[in-house]
Amino acid sequence: MDVIGRSFVLLGIVLVVVGFLLSTVPSVPWLGKLPGDLRFDWGGVRVFLPLTTSLLLSIVLSLLLQLLSKLR
Repeated sequence: MDVIGRSFVLLGIVLVVVGFLLSTVPSVPWLGKLPGDLRFDWGGVRVFLPLTTSLLLSIVLSLLLQLLSKLR
């Protein structure tokens, strides 16, 4: 149970840091406009599927978490 508690604390700290960065750092102009991010407009309906952005963020976060796990 001790490991689960530490994991939740670490997850909370990461979420606070990410939330702080998202609210204070100006938006990245190319994020969400990468090739492979799909946008559809049907009359009054807009659909946005950020496939490439999601993949890029997933890779970056995976590498960061692997680095953090190696440091432990």
